[in-house]
Amino acid sequence: MAFLSPLLRRIVLSYFYVAIWIALSFSVIIFNKYILDRKMYNWPYPISLTMIHMAFCSSLAFVLVRVLRVVDPVAMSLEMYLSSVLPIGALYAMSLWFSNSAYIYLSVSFIQMLKALMPVAVYTLGVAFQKDAFRCATMSNMLLVSVGVGIAAYGEANFNFTGVLLQLAAVAFEATRLVLIQILLASKGISLNPITSLYYVSPTCLVFLTIPWFFVEYPSLAPHLLAPRPDLLVFGGNCVCAFALNLAVFLLIGKTSALTMNVAGVVKDWMLIAFSWSVIKDRVTAINLMGYLLAFGGVCWYNHSKLQEMKAKDAARKAAQLDEEKGLISDGSTTDSVVQKRQSQSS
Repeated sequence: MAFLSPLLRRIVLSYFYVAIWIALSFSVIIFNKYILDRKMYNWPYPISLTMIHMAFCSSLAFVLVRVLRVVDPVAMSLEMYLSSVLPIGALYAMSLWFSNSAYIYLSVSFIQMLKALMPVAVYTLGVAFQKDAFRCATMSNMLLVSVGVGIAAYGEANFNFTGVLLQLAAVAFEATRLVLIQILLASKGISLNPITSLYYVSPTCLVFLTIPWFFVEYPSLAPHLLAPRPDLLVFGGNCVCAFALNLAVFLLIGKTSALTMNVAGVVKDWMLIAFSWSVIKDRVTAINLMGYLLAFGGVCWYNHSKLQEMKAKDAARKAAQLDEEKGLISDGSTTDSVVQKRQSQSS
């Protein structure tokens, strides 16, 4: 891409990173549905599948952090780990368990529609924990998303109450996890990228999952554990996709932004709905689509508002930095010292 201008090259690479993330996220969701659905691969053990993912990701994350040193580990005391990482790992375990369990009962398309409630849950909890300011316009938008999802649920042809409860519980646990990351980690200056997150959180998640696994799935799996015959192609491929997805998140956020991933997620949801209807042959009704379109509009407006908020904060930061530089120059500081200060702030 040497013949492209720097700006165009950056745009092309951004779309490339987005395409990789969408492809891997899409693949993991369809892969999980294929394994867990009783009409497909028929291995309805969501806790076991999640534990396999966590064991695989923990092992690879350890190699990347401690052996290959792709990223540096975060300086963290035992007290910090127990008070901050442990509860986040527990919430992550519950979120993955319930979200994977929902694939047994619900179609891929309907699950994506229910996931549109994630911004609602995150914003509501953010306001409750005083990590976000209450705004009538934003809350009205969240209400619009909720009404849209409610309409989509009303029009669902294969509505399953158990599956809906599982997916809503997954959304609640994941939203709580995201808010607690801000409270327990970000506020203390600890930043975890997807690789270090897997390194610290995956082992904790694996340990927490063993408790429900022993009571819920072990009795059914016990006879098969004596002479296991794992399908390495299916489960190995599934684990590789799951780990590659985390690396893609690291790449996408690092090269673009978290907001870009949210916008790309909206595109991915429509692709999954189309795939679910056309290939898996899940039934998608007109009321389904009408409700999701309403929720989709609310999510798009929320992402747009977040983008404007980020631009405003960035403009205010740059204005404050410019005023500070002008003050330094008026006080007799040299241009070199101003440049040096700007470089230290950007690093």
